[in-house]
Amino acid sequence: MCISDNVSRLREAIDTAARQSGRLGSDVALVAATKTQPTELVQAAIAAGVDACGENRVQELLEKSEAGAYVGAPLHFIGHLQKNKIKKVVGTVDLIQSVDSPALLAAIDGEAARRGIIQDTLIQVNVGNDSAKFGIDPYALDEFLGQVASFSHIRVRGLMTMLPFSLPITENRRLFAKMYQLFVDIRDNSYDNIGMDFLSMGMSGDFRAAVSEGANMIRVGSTIFGDRV
Repeated sequence: MCISDNVSRLREAIDTAARQSGRLGSDVALVAATKTQPTELVQAAIAAGVDACGENRVQELLEKSEAGAYVGAPLHFIGHLQKNKIKKVVGTVDLIQSVDSPALLAAIDGEAARRGIIQDTLIQVNVGNDSAKFGIDPYALDEFLGQVASFSHIRVRGLMTMLPFSLPITENRRLFAKMYQLFVDIRDNSYDNIGMDFLSMGMSGDFRAAVSEGANMIRVGSTIFGDRV
């Protein structure tokens, strides 16, 4: 396995997909999903030019951060964040991609205030209405966004979603297109304290569809590192 070759091939595939929506591959941020990957492989991915690293588990993130795994790249938290782990994540990562409830957003804001920082976040949307996935219901998103202005120590930078597993690609595309429309609508409405900079959607199995439907950030693991053993 050559991670640099994998990243190069991935960049080519991203560029091809991006051109289908009138963009270039350079418009799409590549986040390496580094769950279970050892420090040396994470460092190899950074050296190969990924734009950021994304971790799902707080304890693993802390251990690998201590070992210097993420040196040279921004660090994102991309898993479900429990409220009792917020103190360990706020200020440690550059972006929390998985804000999935008003209560979680308020708790992040409170911890960021105590630290005297502003924490960048994405709002996770359950666009597929999947009971196995976390996220804000699309129909509740407008009400949720209206609450964001009251928080002074978070900055919403965009949206994130995870689709249900094993959907046909036509359904993936429909849901990705729905997410893109939400992204555009929110951007055009100019909510206070909300910037639609990032639309994070698409993983190893469906990143091409996500990018062609408008994603400008993807989270990819196995395409970079190979299948987990």
